[in-house]
Amino acid sequence: MNLAYRDIRRNLLRFVLTNLGLSLLLGIVIMITGVYGGLVDDALRQARAAHADLWVVEAGTKGPFAEGSRISGDTRELVARVYGVAGAGAVTYQSVQTELNGKPLRFFLVGFEPGRPGGPAKLMTGRDIMRDHYEMIVDRSAGLKLGQVIPLGTHGHAFTVVGLTRGQVTSSGDPVAYVTLRDAQALQFELAPPAERREAARGGRGTSSDQINAVIATVSPHVRISDVASALSRWKHLTTLTEAQQETLLSKFVIQKARSQQMMIMILLVIVSAVIIALIIYTLTMDKVRSIATLKFIGAPDRTIVGLVVQQALSMGIFGYFTGLVLVLVFKPYFPRRLVLDPQSIVIVFAITVAVCLAASTLGIRLALKVDPAEALAGTG
Repeated sequence: MNLAYRDIRRNLLRFVLTNLGLSLLLGIVIMITGVYGGLVDDALRQARAAHADLWVVEAGTKGPFAEGSRISGDTRELVARVYGVAGAGAVTYQSVQTELNGKPLRFFLVGFEPGRPGGPAKLMTGRDIMRDHYEMIVDRSAGLKLGQVIPLGTHGHAFTVVGLTRGQVTSSGDPVAYVTLRDAQALQFELAPPAERREAARGGRGTSSDQINAVIATVSPHVRISDVASALSRWKHLTTLTEAQQETLLSKFVIQKARSQQMMIMILLVIVSAVIIALIIYTLTMDKVRSIATLKFIGAPDRTIVGLVVQQALSMGIFGYFTGLVLVLVFKPYFPRRLVLDPQSIVIVFAITVAVCLAASTLGIRLALKVDPAEALAGTG
């Protein structure tokens, strides 16, 4: 005879309603875990999408994601001539905001040279950029369709969407868009008409617009990446970062505060879950004081009483966990941020849930073990 099961059947409605509330709380814990995983994954995708072995940036900087970097456009030719470099491409990165149909639309714009490293890795639908100007590839999270025209820049250049990617977003959730390097440089350096007239009256700009943020280099498989990095480090006006160093900068510095915030929220929710489960188990145990006293009076061992409390705590936690997980998976496509729930994270949260339930049941166990068997006879006269 399973006493916990019989007690749940007798109070089925209360058990279900209690677990529904608990499942929402555990669902939030799972959601925060997914947001945390998505934050890290989105940040690393920025660097991994380029499939770069080396990043060549401005000397003394940790660019182009951790801080600003600006180098001359002809740096790409210098890097391409270094022994061991299989391919090199100049890239620019900038945030762009425009309006479409009266609504704001924000991109993380990547300028690249078609046919060279730095462009989109794989298209979900559409085609690659074929023209020199005014074509765009964008992530589908932007909600745009093939053939749609997007105005960009102070002059309102019309860019046509020719391809869509999947899962290319920044750590802040902005979709990534790709245009040709020349278009990106024009958008980055062009001035509004009044500012252009003012600069023309002053005799022109005086600075070249052939500026880039980084050079992405791929290394031949027959040459060690460290050897090529050492060769590039001879130029004192440049800094060379490996892919591992770039990912470290993104994960440990660029999004460190956001990661810490998400982790703190998750820890607080776990603590709140433990307190709520402990109070629920304590309340349920108080309701069964007379029944527990009767069990003790007829000679039931303490392990039977402890098993009753622990089984109810575990059943609540496990039921709430899986219900919360199902709710998160159902509503996952509607979250404004991408959720990444890998199997390891799901198992870790499940283990934490079980541990919290066991810890929270100690309050009810202490109460149950203190029950006097004589209470079974109270009020029977």
